[in-house]
Amino acid sequence: MALKDDISLFMQLSIFEGLTEEHLRLLAFGAERRRLEKGHVLFRQGAAADSAFVITQGKLKLTMHSVSGGERLLSEAGPGSILTEIAMIADAERHFTATATEDSEVIRISRMLFHRMLEEYPEVAIATDRRLRENFSRLAAAAQAHADKSG
Repeated sequence: MALKDDISLFMQLSIFEGLTEEHLRLLAFGAERRRLEKGHVLFRQGAAADSAFVITQGKLKLTMHSVSGGERLLSEAGPGSILTEIAMIADAERHFTATATEDSEVIRISRMLFHRMLEEYPEVAIATDRRLRENFSRLAAAAQAHADKSG
């Protein structure tokens, strides 16, 4: 994929909404591409997370350890999906395991790269903060609605 393709992909992700093409170009230029063969584990549940991954090609299954010791399929993620984006901002732990179900490719965006952008471009930090607050508010409202239905 060319740099312009990466920028177009990033433009579709809500976490980067409101960032300029120049911001996204810098992010894409500093990010790292990884190829995954079918069956390769990108990361495991419980591991420390210091980066997010954007899937550019292929498909990954997202699983979680079950209480009974087995594995539970949460979902599958394909091109245009971003995994563990919170790890770009803060210390985090992987809450699931991501395994390639076919030959795939991802872009790794490290916390260090994202923080450097936040430091150099305060407007990016403000936009990111606003999006995170909006996402958190939506998540809290959905959780409350679910609790109201269950209770």
